[in-house]
Amino acid sequence: MEENVVAKDITRLVEAVASSDAIIVGAGAGLSTAAGFTYAGERFESLFPDFIETYGFTDMYSAGFHPYSALEEHWAYWSRYIWCNRYEPAPKDTYGKLLHLLQGKDFFVLTTNVDHRFQLAGFPKDRLFYTQGDYGLWQCSVPCHAKTYDNFEAVKRMVEEQRDMKVPSELVPRCPRCGEPMSMNLRADSTFVEDAGWHAAARRYDDFLRAHNEGKVLYLELGVGMNTPAIIKYPFWRRAYANPNATYACVNYGEAYAPGEIRDRSITIDADIDAMLEEALDTLQAPGGLTWNRNARSSF
Repeated sequence: MEENVVAKDITRLVEAVASSDAIIVGAGAGLSTAAGFTYAGERFESLFPDFIETYGFTDMYSAGFHPYSALEEHWAYWSRYIWCNRYEPAPKDTYGKLLHLLQGKDFFVLTTNVDHRFQLAGFPKDRLFYTQGDYGLWQCSVPCHAKTYDNFEAVKRMVEEQRDMKVPSELVPRCPRCGEPMSMNLRADSTFVEDAGWHAAARRYDDFLRAHNEGKVLYLELGVGMNTPAIIKYPFWRRAYANPNATYACVNYGEAYAPGEIRDRSITIDADIDAMLEEALDTLQAPGGLTWNRNARSSF
């Protein structure tokens, strides 16, 4: 897309943010990719050279599904994976830029990302719904009960104490109730645990949607592909179609699209999300730029 067209669409997006009564953000993997969380190439090679040499892995994601012969090796890989994607600082302040853009607006975030980057960037927890889990949580692999467990301290020890691609056996996490191995709280299959926190976030999101069925609502979709379109993309399309005052915005590098039924009320930006947010903030801060009460408290 031509640069001047992108610039105009970014200006339109800033105007939509400024004029909206509410903003519903839908975030997919592309947002974290824009923040520097790449799962292949140089970053992967620098973090997992031993696993790459041993198994010939080509990317971080597929290596997580490898059937390791021992839990000690499984958790040596996964502890590093969790640490670099969930606990280490973000390579870029993409999420911080988004928070700055939304400052003072009434918003809620629905995300399929599991890296916790919204909360780490300062987004209020009560405005977030992580539908697919969290790298920072474990659950019973059976599961024998619907509870999740923070893993920061355990993962930190695993990263520090692993040797020769294995963690000490005593660090292998097991369910405190049934003794079976723990697993990641990720929606990979039917064993995924939706704990009390998950259900509370789902209720808050539903409440926000009901409070904003009408009016000038901006559905802001960032980095959402077609892996799980039924979670964010299709519902955003349907809700934008049902509300004639709504605007749908899709920002995604190489995959920005809006259906014909809502195209006249849509903004599609085929660009790097981090660069787009940077330009959006420049537009906002330019002399004579758009303003709103950025100290307002959002409520619903």
